[in-house]
This record gives sequence, structure tokens and C-alpha cells, in this order.
Amino acid sequence: MVEFEFEGKTTEEAIEKACKELNRPKEELDIEILEPGSAGIFGIVGTKKAKIKVIIPEEEAKQPEEKDEVAFAKKTLEDILMLIPTEAEVKAGIEDGKIVLDIHGDKSGLLIGRKGKTLDAIQFIVNKIINKSLSRKVQVVVDAENYRQRRRDSLIQTALKLGDKAKRIGKPVTTNPLTPRERRIIHLALKDDPQLDTRSRGDGLLKKVLIIPKKKG
Repeated sequence: MVEFEFEGKTTEEAIEKACKELNRPKEELDIEILEPGSAGIFGIVGTKKAKIKVIIPEEEAKQPEEKDEVAFAKKTLEDILMLIPTEAEVKAGIEDGKIVLDIHGDKSGLLIGRKGKTLDAIQFIVNKIINKSLSRKVQVVVDAENYRQRRRDSLIQTALKLGDKAKRIGKPVTTNPLTPRERRIIHLALKDDPQLDTRSRGDGLLKKVLIIPKKKG
């Protein structure tokens, strides 16, 4: 048997993704709801996606091609983890056209590293191996113990606090140096605030986000 995990804003959306990706009607899927999902605070902070698990026979999981890619990505990450002293296991799924590999059991944070740097390095290696071996380009996201969602929530909270500070003191404030993905979270968290502008500042991969209060009148 092969397990696949799918996420969505709601359980129904996750099931729809499963049906589409696996090319099967809902009635033919063995579905287990892992997380019902929640809207969080104001629909921003603490939002949790609904997550389901779908189990299908291994021989059926070999078609269509996308399932082969998921299985190959899962095996690639498992091979890498065998070289690291950890008892973590990998669950695989597809979300928004991306292969998502979730590592469970890394309670020590060894595979995450400081600010997720080890996790990003593992993700980079997995993507390099996958895209060198497959006939088409795919994107693989590697997560561990829901770190990326927790990091996203933390960055949103930081953005809101810094935005409030910029408006209170009437001067620009900056974040710490962030990766492109982290900067995008900051920009998106504040993009609908009519009193603020944001822009990236610095050179290289790691840049700060400048949060600028707009002048009144």
C-alpha cells in the first residue's frame, strides 16, 4: 500500500485535490482526515490547513506519472535520512502541483537546524537529485514537524508588530536578513495595510525588508 497526503483550506478542498491528482472519484478513495483545518486568528495568524491521507494499492500507485514522481521523491529523501542518525519517517503528498515531503519524528530539531537552514539544504539536495533524474521539472518542498507553517506564523506576527511600530514612531523599521521566501511572507502580510509600504533592501540572497509608514495627507 502507498500513502499520499493532501492539504487544502478545507477538508473538501483537500479531497478535491486528491481526486484530481490521483484521477479517481471520491468513492474509490480510502480517505483518512488527519487535520480538519482551522481559520486561525483573523484568518491570518495560526491558520491551519486541512490535511487528509489517501491509501491506494502499490501497483495502482504507479500510474499516472505524477505518482511515480512522488514515490521517487519520497525514496530519495529517505535515502538521505538513512545517512543521518535519526529515526524520522517521511510522508509524501501533492499540494498545489508541488511534491510535499513531511518528516515526522525529528523531535530534536536536528533536521531543521538554525532558522531552518539544514531543512533548506536537504530540500535543495532533494530537488537537485529529482530534477536531474526526471523527464520534467518538478518542485519538491521538504518540511519537518510542521516547521514551515510555524515559521510562517512567526514571520507574520513579526511583520504585524513591526508594522505597528513603524506607524507608531512614524519612521521606517527593518527586519533581520531574510531569504526570498521569508521576505515574500512579510510583504504579503502587510500588502493590504494602506498606511504602510514595504521593500527589500540589501545585496545577495539574504536581504532585509524595510517597512515604511506612509505620510498622512
